[in-house]
Amino acid sequence: MTRWFNTAGPCQADIHYMLPALERLPSVERLILQRGYFVIHAPRQTGKTTAMLALAQQLTEQGKYAAVTVSAETGAPFANNVGEAENAILEYWRWIFQATLPEDLRPPEETQAPPGRRIVSFLQSWAAKCPLPIVLFIDEIDALEDDVLISVLRQLRAGYPRRPRNFPQSLALIGLRDVRDYKVASGSSPRLGTASLFNIKIESLTLRNFTHSEVKSLYKQHTVDTGQVFTDEAVQLAYDLTQGQPWLVNALARQMVEELAPDPSAELTVEHVKQAKEILILRQDTHLDSLAERLREPRVRAIIEPMLAGQELGNVSNEDIQFLIDLGLCVMSPAQGLTIANPIYREVLPRVLAFTPMAALPQITPTWLNADGKLSLDNLLQSFLSF
Repeated sequence: MTRWFNTAGPCQADIHYMLPALERLPSVERLILQRGYFVIHAPRQTGKTTAMLALAQQLTEQGKYAAVTVSAETGAPFANNVGEAENAILEYWRWIFQATLPEDLRPPEETQAPPGRRIVSFLQSWAAKCPLPIVLFIDEIDALEDDVLISVLRQLRAGYPRRPRNFPQSLALIGLRDVRDYKVASGSSPRLGTASLFNIKIESLTLRNFTHSEVKSLYKQHTVDTGQVFTDEAVQLAYDLTQGQPWLVNALARQMVEELAPDPSAELTVEHVKQAKEILILRQDTHLDSLAERLREPRVRAIIEPMLAGQELGNVSNEDIQFLIDLGLCVMSPAQGLTIANPIYREVLPRVLAFTPMAALPQITPTWLNADGKLSLDNLLQSFLSF
């Protein structure tokens, strides 16, 4: 079957080129053995969901656990209606369990509980019925906000002491941010600013980018399937431009093999990589567009703008700097300090920041040009004197 470079959603092994996702999260299985509750946070489209889906399937197939990956995103429209959010979340979870778990591992059909206790009651009932310890990965947890987010975190904390017989043995919260940066309307801060509502976590993990050898291995899969070759120089440039950011690595390759050189007999060179980069920057597909959205946040602009201008950072907090690192916008290196994460982002971010000021500039009609577009020295001198 033909495979493709994936740039949208979790990878599926039968149709996508992909690397073993769990190799970038080597400590997860140890945390599960420790009955740990933990957090996995990384930028969008770095492989979080792909990794968790693969691990859940692997654990269930081994017969050791009832493991499943679910999402909390269906509760997002009900930011301050805890009961409605719980209903939406649990309805979606039941559909996932029906689709992924054997019948004997599925939760009870119905559980009755008042708003604010429906998640904990559901998980207690499931754990009491299930013949195997439960491992639950909750994706998109930071899609929840305000009262709903606080309620869900408190319910998970309340059930934690009763694991593994009456609550999931191990549980992971998966999202863009670490717990302290979850959005919540609380006092003067737009975020929790603390992990206290989920202080049962034993570790916060993040997903690293691809290494150069992993980029080469991913591109080699296409060569094996089709015979189309990436030159070593092209692979090196793709890595240099992306610094291994998974979506960018796949997006560059997708442009090259599907748009720029669809003939498998055509060798993929440095020029193809450069053309693909320009296409991505001009189009600003979903991933790059989401970066632009981040620049609307004042604490993000307060760091990115002086960095791009070559100025010193002002009075910014350590938490805000870590937030940008967590989002994947910046990296901290011993040699250079805080820098933009990769050359492609370094081209995208200034264009985004400059777009509104440029759009606000008045339109200038060049009176110093003749009708044929050539320079008129007399008109230019007159315009200058008037100026």
